[in-house]
Amino acid sequence: MSVPSLAEISGSPASRVLGNKLDSIPFSGYHMLIIAVLALVGFVEGYDLVMTGSLLVLAKAPLHLTDADIRLLVSGPTFMLCLGGFIFSAVSDHLSRKSIVLIGVFLTTFLTLLIPLVQNAEQLIILRLLTGVGAGGVVSAAFPIAVELMPAQHRRTYSAVYEMALASSFTVVPFVAGLLAGNANAFRYLALPGGLAVTVVPAIVYFALPGSPRWHLRKGHAQAAVDLVNRIIARAGNRVPPLTLAQLGDHQKEAREKLPPYWALFAPGQLRWTTVGILSGICAGTAFFLVSGLLPKALVEQGLGVGVGFGITSLVYAASIPGKGFTGFLMEILGRRWTICYALAGSLPGICLMLLAHRAGGYATLVMVTGGLITGFTVLSAFTATRVYLSEQFPTALRGRGHIFGEAFGRLFAGGVIPFVMEPHVGSPTIFFGTIFVVVAIGAFIPVLFGKETVGQLELVTETVPEFA
Repeated sequence: MSVPSLAEISGSPASRVLGNKLDSIPFSGYHMLIIAVLALVGFVEGYDLVMTGSLLVLAKAPLHLTDADIRLLVSGPTFMLCLGGFIFSAVSDHLSRKSIVLIGVFLTTFLTLLIPLVQNAEQLIILRLLTGVGAGGVVSAAFPIAVELMPAQHRRTYSAVYEMALASSFTVVPFVAGLLAGNANAFRYLALPGGLAVTVVPAIVYFALPGSPRWHLRKGHAQAAVDLVNRIIARAGNRVPPLTLAQLGDHQKEAREKLPPYWALFAPGQLRWTTVGILSGICAGTAFFLVSGLLPKALVEQGLGVGVGFGITSLVYAASIPGKGFTGFLMEILGRRWTICYALAGSLPGICLMLLAHRAGGYATLVMVTGGLITGFTVLSAFTATRVYLSEQFPTALRGRGHIFGEAFGRLFAGGVIPFVMEPHVGSPTIFFGTIFVVVAIGAFIPVLFGKETVGQLELVTETVPEFA
């Protein structure tokens, strides 16, 4: 089977008409509702997934976790997250964007609800591995659907709010864990809020989130796509004329075309953009996964107390809340690439302070906190830009598979291989923080040197747009 060229899978005239209409809708309360629903999904998923670092500390004594158990809990769920991502990626352009979100949200929240019932390390490990599979699609699927629903000029708003919601959950988990430390059932209480969300969040997603008109058009459902666009126009205040089926022209072209094969992600002309998007995510993701999964344990082994370790981790994520908003603001000024460069390169002084804090004597905690705040405001805030940048690397026919595959492949290394290798060395500040420094320093320049600026027009692919001025 021949792989279609990039031009063959980029947008048809009908899809460009529909895309232009969506991009012309003024920002409204309805767009804010979409952002709020997806931000809620992000908060819940972030809470359920970032618990790993806290569970390592809180469940170690009650469940008698061994070193082998800890290493499996550090890297195993992320490997399964990647596996789940690959599974969801294979079907995500066939199933609707909304269906992928619903399936993933239900699985992760339901499995988290079972954590309070575990009685041994094996049961906890199994639940976390299964949670990783369920989360493999939803943690990424929120971006393709949001990118396709948001007007181009407001995708930075969505990305910033979504990432700030994630950062809020990352901040809450270690804070709550610190409050619960010392209680034999602390890890059970920690899991309850994320698990109980299964009773509310899937229903909110089902009733409040619209489907993607771009996806329906690509599947040949032209009338459904037009109806969805007009529903968004109506709920946004009817400030632009409605779309008609006649305006799409020869929309049957979409129905006649089959989805390009999975291997089109690596076709000539597309391979470069797929690679750049993935590598940018790997470098930023390495800092995130080492902080979320291992920083509390690293700080304890480097001589700080349990409470102090959780407190510093919470402060690092707290700094990323305004940081992600600032990153979103910069995206429309500097462009996606230079914003990613700023976020990664700007974190290097902070990582250096964390690396050298153990040499600061009585000022060690102050130096560590200062470095953590800088790191949180910069590299842990990079995903506002990196995730939109990745999603915009693909045409609509490949976006669902491309985005989820890109994040899953990136997590395989950033969240699986690297933490697994690093776990035995977290007690060494030079190795632990030095590794973060090197990876982040390399990642700062990958999109600048090898990428191209995206312009937000989803019916065009990066290959066909001019260089950003």
